[in-house]
Amino acid sequence: MTRLDWVIVAIYLAAVVALGVMASVLRPRRGRGGEGAGYFLAGNTLSWPMIGLAMFAANISTVHLVSLAEAAYKYGLVFGNFEWLAGFTLVLLSWFFAPIYLRSRVATLPDFLENRFNRPCRDALTVVSLFSAIVIHMGVALYTAAWVLRGVLGIGPGAEIMGIDALLFFIIALGVLTGVYTMLGGLLAVVWTESVQTVLLLVGAVVVTIVGYVKIGGWSALAHTLATQPHPLSGVPGSNVTWGTANFLHMIRGPDDPAGLPWYSIALGYPVLGIWYWCCDQTIVQRVLAARDERHARLGPLFCAFLKIFPVFCFVLPGVICVALVQQGAFGGAAPGAAADAYTFMVTHLLPAGLKGVVVAALLAAAMQTCSAALNSTATLVAYDLFKRHNPAIADRSLVRIGKITTVVATVLAIIASPLFGRYMTIFEGINKLISYVAPPITAVFLLGVFWKGATGRSAFITLVVGMILGFVVFLLDWNGIYTGDFMLNAFGLLVACVVIMITTSLLSPEPLPAEARLLVWDDWREPLRTSGRLAGGSGFGVLTAGLLVTFGLLYVIFR
Repeated sequence: MTRLDWVIVAIYLAAVVALGVMASVLRPRRGRGGEGAGYFLAGNTLSWPMIGLAMFAANISTVHLVSLAEAAYKYGLVFGNFEWLAGFTLVLLSWFFAPIYLRSRVATLPDFLENRFNRPCRDALTVVSLFSAIVIHMGVALYTAAWVLRGVLGIGPGAEIMGIDALLFFIIALGVLTGVYTMLGGLLAVVWTESVQTVLLLVGAVVVTIVGYVKIGGWSALAHTLATQPHPLSGVPGSNVTWGTANFLHMIRGPDDPAGLPWYSIALGYPVLGIWYWCCDQTIVQRVLAARDERHARLGPLFCAFLKIFPVFCFVLPGVICVALVQQGAFGGAAPGAAADAYTFMVTHLLPAGLKGVVVAALLAAAMQTCSAALNSTATLVAYDLFKRHNPAIADRSLVRIGKITTVVATVLAIIASPLFGRYMTIFEGINKLISYVAPPITAVFLLGVFWKGATGRSAFITLVVGMILGFVVFLLDWNGIYTGDFMLNAFGLLVACVVIMITTSLLSPEPLPAEARLLVWDDWREPLRTSGRLAGGSGFGVLTAGLLVTFGLLYVIFR
């Protein structure tokens, strides 16, 4: 990194904070619903392009640039399944969940569960949502961003800055910067900064991919090198690498896949994780809840689904290219010290001065946008689900103050939790393992709650509590090395158990469907398919969806 690179990074950080502060000045004059709605839901003013970009930005963090490249360096394109399959779950959000959410007119998904079931369900989901926002979204983003900065600066493990471990120092610095503008500006600041950061993120990622692709000599050279050369980690002490790279460009793998992601695990396990993450998680869905109307709420996820085509090429492929470049000796015999360093190794060895600064700024953008999204959703959950629920007459000004205090507290908790991800084989594996413990009961409750009128409030609460306990038990078994099975199949097994629990308890103790919940359940699952054109305002809704599904299908045929 040259002085020019650091000037670019500094300008970026200052500009993002300034944009967030500007949003805090303009926020009270925007939107409808008072100051509270303006702070937490941007006054319900978001259009579909902003929703799609903001959802994509809330999902894409430094995890994707660093962790997907790390996973690809070790295992190839197989982890790209988590990106392309997201497109199918976003279609589910657009067609089946978003219309129901908009009908309920809620600010949070726990609030939706109370309207559909009861207050205990709301409380249970609030606890899980706060955990996921602080640990899964923020913690992993801060950890990977700090790892990037340490790698770019060439700081080794154990080094200190101002008497603090370097990794922890960067975690604290990034957390504080993000917390400042999120606390001041609310969701409007988050969406504004996310829109800018997403563009910068994609530009930086595309630059690294193109430069690496040109240097490797194109697709044929890439495929030939991978098929004929040993893995760079083969023979490295402690790496335990015994596989080759011939199948690195294939997405669908057999049972002997070294990454532990055979096709059947992905087919059974991903829907459990994906439906929770994209359709039932407050951090992601809050952008849909802030839509100006149902048309924008449904088109936004489709736009996000279209954007999810690109991460495989921008974030996963660079890790594979790095493997081939090392195999070719393109770096004079040098190689990443660890798989987690693959992306920063590419940045520091391939890009010229100035461009390095742009890409490092993009890496920081990825972390900050995920943290800001999680902070705002955490503030919304605490303000609405812990305070306004017990005091409906609370003033908007008080809610905003509570949200700002929550932002500060959540930032501190995320900083404390972030080192948790250092113990997993890859950071991306760590985040998805945590999701596999959390997602099954929530996925079961939302699916049955939206599609089955017979699902009762008592059964939903029992399912949430028992499902959380089962997930925690599996986590403890894995954490202590007692049972470390296929986490995707574990997620599917937990989902089956939760569905059985909910259906059984509903049938054994039936309850009448409350009048206020009738609009929150589909009478017939085909209803949104019949009415999609009218609901989307004649916008070619079905054609867009069909185009997306065909595109993802063709991609799987090509990269099977």
